[in-house]
Amino acid sequence: MSNVPARPELPKRFYASVDIADEPNGFAVRLDGRPVRTPARSPLTLPTRLSAEGVADEWRSQRDVIDPATMPLTRLSNTIIDGITPNPEPIRQDLARYAETDLLAYRADGPDRLVQRQAERWDPVVRWVEEEIAALFAVGQGVIYVAQPAETVAALRVRLERETDPFRLGALHQATTLTGSLMLALALAAGRLDAATAWSLAHIDEDWNIEQWGEDEEANARRTARFADMRAAALLLGRN
Repeated sequence: MSNVPARPELPKRFYASVDIADEPNGFAVRLDGRPVRTPARSPLTLPTRLSAEGVADEWRSQRDVIDPATMPLTRLSNTIIDGITPNPEPIRQDLARYAETDLLAYRADGPDRLVQRQAERWDPVVRWVEEEIAALFAVGQGVIYVAQPAETVAALRVRLERETDPFRLGALHQATTLTGSLMLALALAAGRLDAATAWSLAHIDEDWNIEQWGEDEEANARRTARFADMRAAALLLGRN
């Protein structure tokens, strides 16, 4: 007998129509004219019509049941409204910690073609962030910890203090945790990269291994699902 717990039964779709209402503090998604509410019972109100349309489309796409796994933008918005808006500082602090462990600061020590690929594709992002914060990153090879200069970490903290909108902050955090790189997330937020390019840059090592050994179907399915979360973050950042 399997010990894998059964998946909870999904709620049935109970609404016929989905629309968006202009509210003083944003754009509210409604089901049959009633506001959608977050798990904490706050109205699901988005900062832009584009993001509200994205959430509304997720609700429209539900068929017989409502499956949160297919609603990445709704899930992220719920998290931001319930968990970040009341107190954004812990998220800002968590983002700052990525300054010391950023993916782009850890390079392969071989093979040469992988080393070159990382340099060609990652270095422009690193240089751009350095110009943005007026500080330099240390870059190392292998898995040995790379200590970043104190002034670089401090400069990134100052940059993050400028992110006062909870939706941008939450989206930036999701993009950072998905890619392992605050630098990639900042470049996405600034429009220097689109979601697909940032995602590709975050998976240079993985794609290299696929080229050498072939693709794993389960790993590919997980990556596809995570990219849906990445696209949700990009949409809240006003990117695609």
